[in-house]
Amino acid sequence: MKMLLPAAVLAGVAFLQIQFAQAQVADTQSSLKSVSNSADISLIPAQPRGKSTILGGEIRSIDPVRDELKLKIYGQRPMKILFDERSQIYRDGKRIPLRDLGPADHASVQTLLDGTDVYALSIHILSQSPEGEYQGRVVDYNSNTNELTMSSVLFHEPLKLILRSGTPVARVGQDSYTSGQRGAADLVPGALISVTFRSDKQGGGVVDQISVMATPGSAFVFTGDVSSLDMHAGMLTLVDPRDEKGYEVSFSSSLLPASQNLHPGDHVVIDADFDGKRYVASAITINK
Repeated sequence: MKMLLPAAVLAGVAFLQIQFAQAQVADTQSSLKSVSNSADISLIPAQPRGKSTILGGEIRSIDPVRDELKLKIYGQRPMKILFDERSQIYRDGKRIPLRDLGPADHASVQTLLDGTDVYALSIHILSQSPEGEYQGRVVDYNSNTNELTMSSVLFHEPLKLILRSGTPVARVGQDSYTSGQRGAADLVPGALISVTFRSDKQGGGVVDQISVMATPGSAFVFTGDVSSLDMHAGMLTLVDPRDEKGYEVSFSSSLLPASQNLHPGDHVVIDADFDGKRYVASAITINK
């Protein structure tokens, strides 16, 4: 079961540092309010919801008729990203009009999934190669070459990064999980990780730090409210107030009879194991 995170990916040169993008979110939202005040609100569609992902690379082309751009990401084919009047454009941190958007060697795009489409919440054009963060699952790690291969829901092809000598690899999250630190030994297929990286002189991705959020076979206890429920698929989403993140958890109603009484909004405690693809519930307690 995967953690709900948006998921996301390396630049042709690298991503914009995640903290910088987050600092722009408040400005983006304020700007969106200004747009709403100057136009008929009924004509402006609602903004897609969900956790944003930052993609970086080279803007190869702009199609103002279809309102889409092509972003070339390192190691990937050019990706189509949609934009409109809600998208906020920056050049080296300063707002610029949408009409000034054009091809750029270095760009970082804060995106949201809108159904199957990728929508640009904000576009940052940069004069220098940025740094950034990427989240995904380990496909393979070669300790001899220090090459890490990762996958993402946004891309069909895996991404390859290089670890520096002595790159910190540490578990994050619940105390029961972080107490079993194993370093690079945690980089096994299926492990859910977040990496921070920079671009080398050849445009490749060099990892500076890795946070391991879950490894196959690890156990977790989630507490929170059920935000969505699919009894037929045996799937629920729980928002844990301790980290304000959503987690998708699969369950078997035949093995866990308590699940048959589940409803959206229920406050639950779930014991779950991560199998490398998903969180699988081993016990569900409903707190009325």
